[in-house]
Amino acid sequence: MMKPYLDSTPVQSDANELRCRLERDGYLALRQIIPAAVLEDLRLKLLAIARDGGWVRKDAPLADGIADLDGFCLEPEPRYMDVYHRMYRLPEFHAVQHHPNLLGVFERMFHEPILPHPRIIGRSIFPRRVEYTTPPHQDFVPIQGTTETFTAWVPLSDITPDLGGLQLCVGSHRGGVYDFRPALGASGMEIVNMPTDDWVGGSMQQGDVLIFHSLTVHKGLPNTSDRIRMSLDTRFQRAREPIAPDSLEPHGKELLTWPEIYADWPSTDLQYYWRKWDLQVKPYDNQYIDRRDALAFEMAEAKDPQARSTLQRIIARDPDPAKRSRASSLLAQLDAQ
Repeated sequence: MMKPYLDSTPVQSDANELRCRLERDGYLALRQIIPAAVLEDLRLKLLAIARDGGWVRKDAPLADGIADLDGFCLEPEPRYMDVYHRMYRLPEFHAVQHHPNLLGVFERMFHEPILPHPRIIGRSIFPRRVEYTTPPHQDFVPIQGTTETFTAWVPLSDITPDLGGLQLCVGSHRGGVYDFRPALGASGMEIVNMPTDDWVGGSMQQGDVLIFHSLTVHKGLPNTSDRIRMSLDTRFQRAREPIAPDSLEPHGKELLTWPEIYADWPSTDLQYYWRKWDLQVKPYDNQYIDRRDALAFEMAEAKDPQARSTLQRIIARDPDPAKRSRASSLLAQLDAQ
């Protein structure tokens, strides 16, 4: 039976204890940090866009979020990114990470200026496509910058067992970057050899937040419901520490710019907020992505469908036309199997 998250809500005002738990376990589970009404308002706006994009059934109440499986798609497929970028333009989408309750947790723990990453990521997980369940991975590999970056995972609804949710491997952040290989799912890669089997998980309510270190191994659970599971990945770090340039860009920057995102916002308060700091921008280390891509080519040539998500990312995002061409050819061969 899965061990439950250690609930840190009772000590949320004790900065030293929060910091101790985060350093020891690699995560914090905090209840009712963001008002449920704020998240519900955003969820309904996202569901309206999803319904218009064919992700949600039109013959069911919008608030139920019943998935239209004929509309199944996933990042970075063009039909997914088209709907996702309409969601990404909402100012409410970006405001969540600036909520004083959430930002205050980090400010209490570290007693210094905290930078929420501009690159916030939304996740919309279709049900019953369990092969695309997010495998065990570490956020540092794609984020980089400082290892002392922390993800705050914000589910936009209650997370019941059938919706899946998130599991965390306790203490795994202390082992550095683990070996990985390409895989299906939101992360596009999975840890090869797990350092421990000490996993925690559990149900969550709208307003609860999971905070974890960028090296903490975590994974999704299968969505076996009939609903789309929606959540946000928000990231935080001390403003004085290095940040990778991509973390200052929109998610899906190849197709969407900040001016396009901000075009219809009624207020400029949260626009380009990170420019008030003299940030230490650290060049991206491509060793991990280069290794992932090389492995994906080998796997695809061996007809391994687990290479699919990485090939799709190369096609959508790699600046090298030769790599994109090779990935397109290999993906076509996998599709023809």
